[in-house]
Amino acid sequence: MSCLQGLRADSSQFTLEGEPFRILGGSIHYFRVPRAYWRDRLLKMKACGLNTLTTYVAWNVHEPERGRFVFQDQLDLRAYISLAAELGLWVILRPGPYICAEWDLGGLPSWLLQDEGMRLRTTCPRFVEAVNLYFDKLISVIKPLMFEEGGPIIGVQLENEYGSFGKDNNYMPFIKDCLQTRGIKELLLTSDNWEGLRYEGMEDVLKTVNLQRLSFGAIQHLADLQPGKPLMVMEYWCGWFDVWGEPHHVFHAEDMLAVVSEILERGVSVNFYMFHGGSNFGFMNGAMDFGTYRPQVSSYDYDAPLSEAGDYTPKYHLLRHLFSQYHSGPLPELPPPLERKAYKPAIIQQHLSLWDSLHFADKPCRSERPLNMENLPVNNDSGQSYGYTLYETRIGRTGGALNSRNNIRDRAQVFVDRKHIGTLDSKSHELTLPDGKGERTLSLLVENCGRVNYGKSLDEQRKGIVGDIMQNDVPLRGFTTHCLDMKQGFIKRLMSSGQWKNDTELPTLPSFFQASLHVEGSPSDTFINLHTWGKGVVFVNGHNLGRHWYIGPQHYLYLPGVWLRSGENQIVVFEEEKANDKILFSEHAEYGRTVDVYKLPFCTLL
Repeated sequence: MSCLQGLRADSSQFTLEGEPFRILGGSIHYFRVPRAYWRDRLLKMKACGLNTLTTYVAWNVHEPERGRFVFQDQLDLRAYISLAAELGLWVILRPGPYICAEWDLGGLPSWLLQDEGMRLRTTCPRFVEAVNLYFDKLISVIKPLMFEEGGPIIGVQLENEYGSFGKDNNYMPFIKDCLQTRGIKELLLTSDNWEGLRYEGMEDVLKTVNLQRLSFGAIQHLADLQPGKPLMVMEYWCGWFDVWGEPHHVFHAEDMLAVVSEILERGVSVNFYMFHGGSNFGFMNGAMDFGTYRPQVSSYDYDAPLSEAGDYTPKYHLLRHLFSQYHSGPLPELPPPLERKAYKPAIIQQHLSLWDSLHFADKPCRSERPLNMENLPVNNDSGQSYGYTLYETRIGRTGGALNSRNNIRDRAQVFVDRKHIGTLDSKSHELTLPDGKGERTLSLLVENCGRVNYGKSLDEQRKGIVGDIMQNDVPLRGFTTHCLDMKQGFIKRLMSSGQWKNDTELPTLPSFFQASLHVEGSPSDTFINLHTWGKGVVFVNGHNLGRHWYIGPQHYLYLPGVWLRSGENQIVVFEEEKANDKILFSEHAEYGRTVDVYKLPFCTLL
């Protein structure tokens, strides 16, 4: 146990181990970076001149089913923080329970929404109960890593940006108590944007601010709120995230450098969000909804100093030069860049229609009314969290109007007797059903495109079909529902099924397409180029790389070389709309038409 003092905020300057200390931090999330690359990314952070790692902890990946905790392998939080310590980095931990982070439901597990009366981020008894059980486990993992115990964690953030959400005055004191009663004694902080700074503070908890521009006077406002306390920008937004159907957001390096230089000249501590963004692998992207639902893309490149694939960018080199002026000695040498390769195209060899894949999914459930995905009796009754859900019911020969009443969350491909007739989503609520000759099957393949991660609508993030679907103003009844969360077990069953077809006729969509990538020697990183495909998901050796969608801006999916092997590699594309006969690879990603985020009014970003 350390006999030295940890991080203190008792004067206008931080102290650590009794000496003045300037936090030069950067955010890298372990859950967005393959574990084999943690060391590479952290060494590059250290070589840039940063001294502190900040990371969120995503509750929904650590407790994917109620009561089942996962802190191993890719989610070995203790190993990640210990690696930071080994490399000489301090750590500020941001354990939530809510984190935002452009991550599905802001990091909260979807099974919380099984309770109709749930009120997230409040002292609602069921939420308090779930948080307490989670923190019992989480704190047992991280407590040995606290500075007091000889570890690298010098600060712990309470929740995230509650000031711009806050509707329960007892909630933040509850979170503070959760940490302190479990033995956390390091410096506690809150983190808020300009709007959220109005939230009344708590004793012995330091306020920090999140910003991208200095024109709003947020730093001076923070100083006025806490006279005689050290100032910190907990999230300096050096880039921005992307949503489907809009341009790729960039923040020019020179504009960033000017702001950072002024922050440092003022003596303010700073943390870069993000220093390295990584990827929203799988179905974990979040969404925005301020009147219009806007799901985010799978890339979390964020126009950060380190790119999605860990490359040095012009921002990185400018920051390294700037930070070298704040160190008495030379910075560490730059780690060599990782190799990348544009592999030869992988030719599609076999296909399997969605309809032929259903018996490899979990047993379907039957209900009179449609059930939202979180309330399906699957995954140890924790419901379905991510992916697709197929709803089927019988209709008569009469067609007419099919109306979703905006009860589709978030996008449904609609079929009659497995013939595609249209799409329903948050903007399109009605389709015309064709007449037929007898009783027919109506199928709705509904995709959860990502739950909102920020704003007032967290409690309304149930997915699938969330209410009645009407045919000619009569609600449909008698549903058979298939859970298609496309976990690794499902993909493995598909691959070994022996039922794939290799005929050359165009398959019925949606379908799964299989190709083989041959790798000579040691595998390298690459990008899968999907600009000629439609919409769907890509799996490589069982790893879900994320979503593709022709509307962009993202058309390239990052494929880490550590997920490949020498020899044959299996690629599976689930495609809804437009297939191709091959899969292309590229050394570099193109993120589409750009827009300079620094030139936009901030409200347009939200």
